[in-house]
Amino acid sequence: MRRPEFSPKQRVVLDWWRDGRYDAVICDGAVRSGKTFALSVSFFLWAMARFQRQRFGLCAGSIAGVRRNLLAQARPVLTGLGFRWEEVVSRNEVTLRGGGRENTFYLYGGRDEGSFASIQGITLAGALLDEAALMPRSFVEQAAARCSVRGGLVWFSCNPAGPEHWFYKEWICKAEEKRALYLRFTMEDNPALAPAVRERYERMFRGAFYRRYVLGEWAAAEGLVYDFFDADAMPPAPAGPFARWRISCDYGTRNPASFGLWGELDGIWYRVREFYYDARQEGRQKTDGEYAEELKNLAGGRCIETVIVDPSAASFIETLRREGWSVRKADNRVLEGIRRTATALKTGRIVICRECGAAAREFRLYRWEESGDGDQVRKENDHAMDEIRYFVMAMDTGERAARFVERAVF
Repeated sequence: MRRPEFSPKQRVVLDWWRDGRYDAVICDGAVRSGKTFALSVSFFLWAMARFQRQRFGLCAGSIAGVRRNLLAQARPVLTGLGFRWEEVVSRNEVTLRGGGRENTFYLYGGRDEGSFASIQGITLAGALLDEAALMPRSFVEQAAARCSVRGGLVWFSCNPAGPEHWFYKEWICKAEEKRALYLRFTMEDNPALAPAVRERYERMFRGAFYRRYVLGEWAAAEGLVYDFFDADAMPPAPAGPFARWRISCDYGTRNPASFGLWGELDGIWYRVREFYYDARQEGRQKTDGEYAEELKNLAGGRCIETVIVDPSAASFIETLRREGWSVRKADNRVLEGIRRTATALKTGRIVICRECGAAAREFRLYRWEESGDGDQVRKENDHAMDEIRYFVMAMDTGERAARFVERAVF
């Protein structure tokens, strides 16, 4: 295996645990800055150098994220150094052996408030938390509390969020108090990133996302959510033929309902038509059956492979399933969905067509809240925005190109 090249800041990450001055390390900053790679390699080397037959936690927003962001990056380096790697996928467990030592690493997904229960009760010698700012506070604090073996350390990496985020205020601002080494990464700290790729990432983001993911700052979001989107320049729907069709739905009884018809052409998903109904404006609520009929009309006899629906719309989901539709409950992570939607729009993975007038109106009005931590969107003019976000969060399923884009950017 070719020996990887490390930048000066990555080398600090590889060696920080040797002098014993710190109880934790925090690496934040720009996307694609090489922080996760250095952190994951260092974590395994530290564990194998300092412990024998101990247990460790590897944490990310999902177990798939642990395998993608931590295991896949560290494993080639470790096997190249002579370590023997054994993974039991069914138990989410990795055993590493080498130099006469053996340690076990457990995989955890910190996706929601209920995730802390998965790590509760175990005793760990150390934990690595990737994407820490995207995890619930309850999970992060539970993981840190589990590291009670003498000499145990806690390792964090994340991309910045808003300056009122709890992780920023409780860990980064209090790094000295918590005896944590804090390192901020930029793209220049990743020697594997080509200049042309770096320039492409810099073009992909605007506003707060640019400050966070390119400059590595904990910046407040403000103004329009999709401030780069020109609703006046939306193209007409292409003639096709489209390879696949999907529909996304934000369901509302008193609030507006928004359905989007999506067609895939040459790897790009086009939102070609929509249904939008505001019960308050129209003076009459529709029933689940009436909305199901509207969805059928929107489909227009096309073969719809799946309908992605607001997960809180239980009765509507059941109505659609009884009528034979293939229904998928949407992933309703708001900030993650906004981030992925912005990337999909900027990279041309999705296109909103001229025929979608309600979506165009909401793009012009969908804004961040001006108070609070800056990472809340106003709960108005957001129904087409939510439904488009639902679609994007489901878009990557089974699509190699989309998974590649997500890994490359985030």
